[in-house]
Amino acid sequence: MFTGLAFGAVGRKLVVSAEVVFNTAMTGYQEALTDPSYTGQILVMTVAQVGNYGVNAHDIESRKVQVSGFVIKDLSRLASNFRSDMGLDEYLAKAGVLALAEVDTRALTRRLRSVGVMQGVITDDESITHDALVERARKAPSMAGQNLVPLVGCTNNQTWSETLGSWRDVTGHQGHPTPARSAGSRVYKVLALDCGAKNNILRNLADRGCQIKLVPHDVSAAEIRRQFDAGEVDGLFISNGPGDPAAVEATIRTLREVLSASPKSVPPTFGICLGHQLLGLAVGAKTFKLPFGHRGANQPVKNLLSGRVEITSQNHGFAVDPASLASVGAEATHVHLNDGTLAGFRLKDRPVFCVQYHPEAGPGPHDSAYLFDAFIQMMQDRKPATFQAQSVAMAAN
Repeated sequence: MFTGLAFGAVGRKLVVSAEVVFNTAMTGYQEALTDPSYTGQILVMTVAQVGNYGVNAHDIESRKVQVSGFVIKDLSRLASNFRSDMGLDEYLAKAGVLALAEVDTRALTRRLRSVGVMQGVITDDESITHDALVERARKAPSMAGQNLVPLVGCTNNQTWSETLGSWRDVTGHQGHPTPARSAGSRVYKVLALDCGAKNNILRNLADRGCQIKLVPHDVSAAEIRRQFDAGEVDGLFISNGPGDPAAVEATIRTLREVLSASPKSVPPTFGICLGHQLLGLAVGAKTFKLPFGHRGANQPVKNLLSGRVEITSQNHGFAVDPASLASVGAEATHVHLNDGTLAGFRLKDRPVFCVQYHPEAGPGPHDSAYLFDAFIQMMQDRKPATFQAQSVAMAAN
């Protein structure tokens, strides 16, 4: 039991059951709160003080706050930032999300690291006994087996055109020309399967000149092939999202059918986070649940194609089993240096690659921004991802 000072949606006697996870980033609480990948989770921030720069209408990764609950150590009394529209307390109250401050988040995080993430309950209803709350937590469904993608992905075709704007110069590529942005080059059209896509992923693609068509995660393989064969799209992107990847069966079947075509008929394909896991399952690999996951903006990853180490932003609780991936002929391209888990792979005979982490990283490190350029390069030459192609993209960043 951890008790604290309730804020946000207080006075409503909410009782929320969800998986309790922790994030080790020093900044970016608003981006984390609005990240669709946190759907069905109570988020614990390990940084000591939260709320000191307030919130605004621009630093969001989706249309609403996605977390089920929020737990922090110290709620800042002052929101000091010229871009701030309101304080964190008011923001969560309007979103209907209950939060707790004055919690020993260091002790809570150590508990989660020791025994693994687990289901928990957050409430401001003091009439419920501790024993009753513990019983509710024990009966709450596990994240394993849950398909949460339908809760966050789009349900109809949409377009996206917002770019990085004034943030371009601090995102890594600093306006360097890429194949899609170079003078006289064609614009590449991307079909994005929306499993809960973060806004900044789409901004990065649009900033590089791509035309983006968002489609529901359960779009058919026949429709993807039709658009690619007709020249309506040049590449396929599979987004991040929440829940157990193995439960997103419709998308796995679609991707399996798309990837099983002849190599020249497979669209250049790029996946991020859940997209990485779904592509792994589609080619015949397996996924498993991590003890406490990787969530933060300080995760070291080694690119096995280049030997370069990147500091990355991550948010996932499942991973692709590398042995099962190797058994189906795919090649690991990135590895997480903290625990050796798979962080990226490619298909050697098809233009398909993916990473487990978040190269859009807003806010966070931009070491991996080159991956968007590598995707564009792959759409240009329709060849499998290579060290040479990624080296060119890295040099531009």
